[in-house]
Amino acid sequence: MDSGVQGFDIIGDIHGCAYLLEQLLDDLGYRVDPWTGVFKHRSRKAIFVGDLIDRGPSQRQALEVVKGMVDEDAAQIVMGNHEFNALAYGIQDTKSGEYLRRHSAKNRLQHEAFLTQLTEAERDHYLAWFRTFPLWIDLGKLRVVHACWHEPSIRLIEKRLGGNRFKSLADLTKAATQSDSPRSLYRSVEVVLKGPELRLDRYKAMPFKDKDGHERSEARIRWWKAGANTLSELAEIPSGSLTAHGQSYGELPEVTVSQRDRSFAYNGSVPVFYGHYWRTNEPLEHEDWTNFTACVDFSAVKGGTMVAYRWNGESKIDRRNYHPHGHAVVGRHPSV
Repeated sequence: MDSGVQGFDIIGDIHGCAYLLEQLLDDLGYRVDPWTGVFKHRSRKAIFVGDLIDRGPSQRQALEVVKGMVDEDAAQIVMGNHEFNALAYGIQDTKSGEYLRRHSAKNRLQHEAFLTQLTEAERDHYLAWFRTFPLWIDLGKLRVVHACWHEPSIRLIEKRLGGNRFKSLADLTKAATQSDSPRSLYRSVEVVLKGPELRLDRYKAMPFKDKDGHERSEARIRWWKAGANTLSELAEIPSGSLTAHGQSYGELPEVTVSQRDRSFAYNGSVPVFYGHYWRTNEPLEHEDWTNFTACVDFSAVKGGTMVAYRWNGESKIDRRNYHPHGHAVVGRHPSV
């Protein structure tokens, strides 16, 4: 643990909800330093799991708060898929002239808040900062990643990048250029930042519509469920999902998935904290947390709660260290 730091507060996806973030920081005992204007704690440090941007009403303010904390060593941060996507959205391939992330109507809608609430100069400023983010943090007794801790993907990224950060535009281009090879930098970054997925049709399961109404033929893998074997245990189909025909999705079949799709399970004994998965309500054991994994994304920008896990050195996840404990909504910005 950092010298003088008695614990870490791992904070979930922010998505431009600065009001909720500041309220949570205040509730956790962080105070604005009168000299720097930055939120600081006298004995703790925050760690952000990424996804600072897109969707919410206060992009600029959220970025200012978090960057100030990171710059003043009051916090650390890992890259989220939304920061990665924003970088790819702004980079053109030198050969084809196409942007690494297509400027489609769907992609523009996802980035609309970031694109419209900040000036071009402000976006460039923060995009340059995003490029410095590590893809994960390993502090020995705890680990933080945005979507999935997968040792083979992490080792491959370390080998290709010489560490856990993008060091050049070429690195970013390789990571954002689609490849079907399971040993590609693209695939490994996708796993770490967006999570592994399985094809539903391999198990004779139907596509579903996600929270934004897009049809999905792949489902996220519940990599935190070590020992799970069946499709119903491992496939993440959000409750209330519909089929492509608008009917209730129903139950997944109890079929055993392939060894490849089971291989993403986390079997480590170091606690891993992550965001990304749009959880709701109170944290449920085996779904939102296990002995060694804890999700801190509880859908703040979708009317949920801005959540932190207060890690105090424990070797196993303690449900009581989620904050707020009962996950009552801590307050909402009028425009959220």
